[in-house]
Amino acid sequence: MERAKPQRLTYSVDEVAEVLGISRSKTYELVARGEIPALQLSGRRKLIARKTVEQLVSISDAAQPAPRGSAVDSL
Repeated sequence: MERAKPQRLTYSVDEVAEVLGISRSKTYELVARGEIPALQLSGRRKLIARKTVEQLVSISDAAQPAPRGSAVDSL
């Protein structure tokens, strides 16, 4: 029997940009301004917590529902 794959706890800035439907550069700008909290790892790598992404998606869902089959469905 196969084990279930554990849920990811963090996402890259590129992945978050795709989920939110905004550009990579805009996502980095929001991270730099502190509007999207991110974990700074060694070097320039930044990771964003899954809970943060879920909160951002729920805020945008309240404004407008995501289309079926979008990247939001894969979270």
